[in-house]
Amino acid sequence: MLNWLLLIFAFRWKYARRIVFSGTILLLAALYTLLIVSTFGNSQGGFGSLEQVSNLFDNRWALLAGWVHYLAFDLLVGCWISADARRNGIPHLAVVPCLFFTFMLGPFGYLLYRAVRLFTRPSVFIDIYENPA
Repeated sequence: MLNWLLLIFAFRWKYARRIVFSGTILLLAALYTLLIVSTFGNSQGGFGSLEQVSNLFDNRWALLAGWVHYLAFDLLVGCWISADARRNGIPHLAVVPCLFFTFMLGPFGYLLYRAVRLFTRPSVFIDIYENPA
């Protein structure tokens, strides 16, 4: 939660992105790796169907790994949104709801940001296909 608060309220502080991106996301990635390595082969299931995925998460450590996976990737997307908005001159107040929804509902927050980006900077729509960020 502290990381999201940094992205929302301390977005101009030069160390905010460094703390979030180089600190917390790396720690979450390391924790995820540890959890996956320690639970690999200890769970029934797989990724071939929803039922198999559900069976994977019968193991509480695998469930924790899944949660850490979501935390890391949602935060990574939040960092990207924050950096992309700054790079493209998108007003931070327009980005705050996107960050909130990325924290709460991951892909919806990203989709919302892309809509905000399109409507606040229409020329950027063309740029993302010519010079992807």
